[in-house]
Amino acid sequence: MRIARIVCAFVSAAAAAIATGQSTPTQVHTPPQADPGVYSGRLKVPYPTPYELATPEQVRALLERIHAYVSEAAPVRVLNGETGEPVTDLAKLPPQVALARTDLQIVTYEWGVTYAGMMLLSQVTGDPRYNQYTDERVTAVAKLAAHARKQLPPGTTAANYPRPAHGIPLRGMLLPARLDDSGAMCAALIKAQRAGLGSNSLRPWIDNWLDWVHTRQFRLKDGTLARNRPLPNSLWLDDLYMSVPCLAQAGKLTGETRYYDDAARQILQFADRMFVKEKKLFMHAWVQEMDFHPAFHWARANGWAIMAMAELLDVLPENHPARARILALYRTHAEGLVANQGHAGLWHQLLDRRESYEETSASAMYVFAIARGINRGWLNAAAFGPPVSLGWNAVAKKVNAKGQVEGVCVGTGVGWDPSFYMYRPVHLLAAHGYGPMFLAGAEMLELLKRPDIGLHDGGIQFGKALEN
Repeated sequence: MRIARIVCAFVSAAAAAIATGQSTPTQVHTPPQADPGVYSGRLKVPYPTPYELATPEQVRALLERIHAYVSEAAPVRVLNGETGEPVTDLAKLPPQVALARTDLQIVTYEWGVTYAGMMLLSQVTGDPRYNQYTDERVTAVAKLAAHARKQLPPGTTAANYPRPAHGIPLRGMLLPARLDDSGAMCAALIKAQRAGLGSNSLRPWIDNWLDWVHTRQFRLKDGTLARNRPLPNSLWLDDLYMSVPCLAQAGKLTGETRYYDDAARQILQFADRMFVKEKKLFMHAWVQEMDFHPAFHWARANGWAIMAMAELLDVLPENHPARARILALYRTHAEGLVANQGHAGLWHQLLDRRESYEETSASAMYVFAIARGINRGWLNAAAFGPPVSLGWNAVAKKVNAKGQVEGVCVGTGVGWDPSFYMYRPVHLLAAHGYGPMFLAGAEMLELLKRPDIGLHDGGIQFGKALEN
């Protein structure tokens, strides 16, 4: 009976302990363990993108790999336009010349961006290979264009330009007919001339392209650069980059304020129509005759816009009357872009639709334009440095072992429905990704010179930490 009473008492005590949340008499107390990192941030985290600062050596190695690829994929290969035979001596050109079809072409607007990125890299690193790449190609195409111009029949226009039987013609240099022919290549050639490249042969083609952008491209009545496709009186956000860097560089080259004024006007008048203040993002297109404008925030178009602003701010005089407004717009746009960055560091094809795929060329554009803003003092490093660091690590992952940039959307027109944008293909030979990678890498190398960046409490911080 005594044993039964003891058991009953124990059971009653245990039940009471459970009811009150107290330990039972038989609970074993173990000694405290060493800190496993739960509070100190030492637990290993399976980040989808490396969460650490890239080193300058890593950045340079990546850019060298891309450079090696584009050197093979975009060579200078000249053809006899009549026979298709290769031309190996540029001092002995046949009457009709053309460029051979190669994986990537050397006179497109995408390659104007690539030349700009190469030259910036040479400036930042002191490595002459990048300038040499640009010099060889712009010197060659200027020589070919000068020769081809002499062969043109009187009265030749862009509409009746005689296409060669073989290869790619030089019509876009000789007789530009749109901003895509002109703006990015014009800006690159001005930068090349200012850098002493091109064997003093570039100015005729600079003037030819600049004339198209500044005086001959179709505009709305208020002077805003526009197109008549796919509908009359259409604005494409892409055209900010196809015009503004050219005009900005022309202002720097000539000292004439009219070019700065035109560049600033384009930024502000596009923004008046196309910047969605609630989202701090641009819509891709706007049509004068629409009374409702579907707002599709296509990533690469927003990239063209913020790169154009960064290019203009870099050379626009401090006392220019539009500078403050453009700087404020640039900062607001940067805020909107950072707010829409994907969790793994890339941005999405439609910026505000996470179900759309991650797109590399636009992501590299943002890394360039925002990193430049930090480097120039336009943006706060503490707020914008971490997303730029993550963005660079993310785009770096998209460069394969061959040096090709993966995940790049092909050339894209204007659409008025989400499906148009969300299902645009990506392709390794979409040339839009290479120039932005060089530009982004160059600005990252500048950014990584800062002494005040590092990991603190598990997070990337820009600024010196103070102990409590």
